[in-house]
Amino acid sequence: MTYDVIIIGAGIVGCACAREFALAGMRVVVIERDIPNSATTAAGMGHVVVMDDSPAQLALTRYSRSVWRELGSELPTAAEYDPRGTIWIAADDQELAEVHAKQTTFAGVGIGAFVLSAKELAEIEPNLRPGLAGALLVPEDVILSPPAAAYCFLEEAVRHGTVLLQRQPVVQAGKRVVRLGDGTELKSNSIVLATGVETSLLPRLPIQKRKGHLVLTEPQPGFLSHQLVELGYLKSAHKIAVDSVAFNVQPRRCGELLIGASRQYGNENPEIDEAILHAMLERAYSYMPALRHVPPARAWTGFRAATPDKLPLLGPTEDPSLFLAAGFEGLGITSAPGAARLLADHVLHRPCAIPIEPYLPTRSRWKEIQ
Repeated sequence: MTYDVIIIGAGIVGCACAREFALAGMRVVVIERDIPNSATTAAGMGHVVVMDDSPAQLALTRYSRSVWRELGSELPTAAEYDPRGTIWIAADDQELAEVHAKQTTFAGVGIGAFVLSAKELAEIEPNLRPGLAGALLVPEDVILSPPAAAYCFLEEAVRHGTVLLQRQPVVQAGKRVVRLGDGTELKSNSIVLATGVETSLLPRLPIQKRKGHLVLTEPQPGFLSHQLVELGYLKSAHKIAVDSVAFNVQPRRCGELLIGASRQYGNENPEIDEAILHAMLERAYSYMPALRHVPPARAWTGFRAATPDKLPLLGPTEDPSLFLAAGFEGLGITSAPGAARLLADHVLHRPCAIPIEPYLPTRSRWKEIQ
């Protein structure tokens, strides 16, 4: 069986890629070893956010957020697409200086962001603790339900002829051939690996699994209006040798609150780490003391695939038939539609909205590999 594009992995990135290629008239097949959106995508927070850790990260997240906003009106109600905006919280004067620097960076690329005084912050989010220095409001950031949004991408791809193969393990991929566990062979000049943290099919690259915890509370309507993130979250994102937690809380449409965030490297046990969970919740309570009185409903963990430079692997490998769409770490939901369009543009030789070179899997020799 021969296809124009074979996509391995039906998480949100794979589904977004399927949609882009199908809309371009390509004959596409998506192969999923389990069921679509049941792994990394199902465990995600669903925060579409512009991040500026590096110029390349800023370019991709800004571009992808614009694609999300373009698609927002097409998403079903179940996707819970909601432009709530992000508030980056400064705990002290030093972090307030970072707020102003972040606003300057965003203004330089046309992103609207507004500095909030301590008084304005307290008025907008009265459940925050008193004494915070201020914040940065980025009003066009979005929250959504990742699995529902991903299913929308997949359904549109199927309407345009994409074939979905579920519960089909892949045992080999590359050199224009994909072999399934039952011996079936599929052929294509373009094979896209969008397998999340499953790295067995990937070329030998330094990808690490990052474990995270989330807590969903009982409904508490009106408690929170925006996605709130401490500026310390950016510092914790750089820690790859030690466990870390940061304040990150999101209002859900039905009134629940989604609380994060934690980062653990080198821990591949999917069970909840009670010490990390406790530290994460205590961090949240330190910023929003009233959260302590909102009952948790459930907690879970998930894994993300991270690269040393915090940028995804997007584009062709040394095997010209093998393309990657992986290594997004905590920005897979944000980056999915933009990365999919960028990859499709590259494969189909269409003009790209932003350069793909910073994300190419061949962008360096990855000196971390001995």
